[in-house]
Amino acid sequence: MNEEELVNEINELRELLQKKEASLCSLREKNETFQSCGLTNTEICRYSRQIFVEDFGVQGQLKLKGAKVLIVGTGGLGCPAALYLASAGIGCIGLVDYDNVEINNLHRQVLYTETDIGVPKVTAAAERLHRLNSNIKIIPYNIQLSSVNCLEIIKQYDIILDATDNVATRYLLNDACVIAKKPLVSGSALRLEGQLTVYNYNGPCYRCIFPNPPAPETVTNCGDGGVLGTAVGIIGVLQALETMKIILNKPNVLSGQLLLFDGADARFSKVKLRLRNKNCAICGEHPEIKQLIDYEQFCGAKANDKEPNLQILVTEDRISVQEYNKIKIENVPNLLIDVRSAEEFQLCKLDHSMNIPFNQMHFDSSLERIKSQIVNMQNKNDIVDVYVICRRGNDSQKAVQYLKEILGNENLRIRDIIGGLRAWSNQIDSSYPIY
Repeated sequence: MNEEELVNEINELRELLQKKEASLCSLREKNETFQSCGLTNTEICRYSRQIFVEDFGVQGQLKLKGAKVLIVGTGGLGCPAALYLASAGIGCIGLVDYDNVEINNLHRQVLYTETDIGVPKVTAAAERLHRLNSNIKIIPYNIQLSSVNCLEIIKQYDIILDATDNVATRYLLNDACVIAKKPLVSGSALRLEGQLTVYNYNGPCYRCIFPNPPAPETVTNCGDGGVLGTAVGIIGVLQALETMKIILNKPNVLSGQLLLFDGADARFSKVKLRLRNKNCAICGEHPEIKQLIDYEQFCGAKANDKEPNLQILVTEDRISVQEYNKIKIENVPNLLIDVRSAEEFQLCKLDHSMNIPFNQMHFDSSLERIKSQIVNMQNKNDIVDVYVICRRGNDSQKAVQYLKEILGNENLRIRDIIGGLRAWSNQIDSSYPIY
């Protein structure tokens, strides 16, 4: 290459470089023009479809971007709520849960996969949400909320989502939200049904509606009653929707109203809740509760949904799985009543057990079946031993109480088997599934 050709090539390179610099300057100017609205080009592209929604626009997206939302419970409700809030561009999402991922979570807790089993839920959820939207902040709290740590955490957020499954935590969150002046989006689901409302948002709080907690033995969670994944998912998504409406200052937030969902009939209905109670212990005109209390003591139940462990029978009315196994081996005559659901009974059962689901025990037909069996045994035995078993030893205790009340104690010994079939699997026969 001679000198003239070299000069020409250098000039061509300079001209090309100038064109690229001019193009880059133009792109920067264009980007700065778009960013002047407060959103980057990437954000405009990502959220354009919801920005186009009437009365949403750029200002709506900016409100979501600046919002901080705390989700308490990353299970069947919290997972879909977190997915949609992260997708919508909520600037900061806090996740609270004390639990690890288990295989029985996967049918409804859609943030997790099989590879997450054994991993803390908030860790797996935060990683999944970050992969979904790396432009937002995700803060995991691998803890169980208590009266000690609750206020410190929720004060950092604008809106709190109650996606838990136990009464003690509901009262804890309600009281903390009232004290901290935060709206509480509360959801619940069981079987094919769900409920949704918003507390402490220009309307009543949870205590206004439920001043006293229910008896522990009357409360059923999804671990005992079951839940369809799609049903709980619908309520979780609706929790995300109500949260966004609050952030956007939209009308018709579900405050003072309870939304009921019946998945069997695909039907929604609304119930008007009572007004804010002027005599409410936490949000009334003269509140009695001015700081967080011991909610497990208040509710008579633990603030978690892992292993309910009722203790409502005296020792004499209970036997261990080892004792019952000895009775089986020695062929001592007895009547064994399994009070699990028919679906659970199909999974596994002890030999010669009779299935009377606890929620059907009060039916005349169920009582007649039990009485008929007892009469047949009384013809051969002076005293009839009746044993009641369930999944974990909770419903069996309630069933023993009921049967004692209905049948009396004359010539009858009615007892429950401690720990139920789970204890049987752990201590007697591991071939029985734990579910």
